[in-house]
Amino acid sequence: MNRIFNLIIEQDEAGFYVGSVPELKGCHTQAKSLDELHERIKEVIELCLEVEYYN
Repeated sequence: MNRIFNLIIEQDEAGFYVGSVPELKGCHTQAKSLDELHERIKEVIELCLEVEYYN
């Protein structure tokens, strides 16, 4: 099953990109590049969905 999520990306004062998915509680990560952020957010979404499934 495919789901579509909103992704909010901001850049902090240190230059890191911070990504969060508002639909999933606690689903956020950060990285130095946008490519790295996209890889990390995919992993975090999977983990958040797994936690959501088992709760």
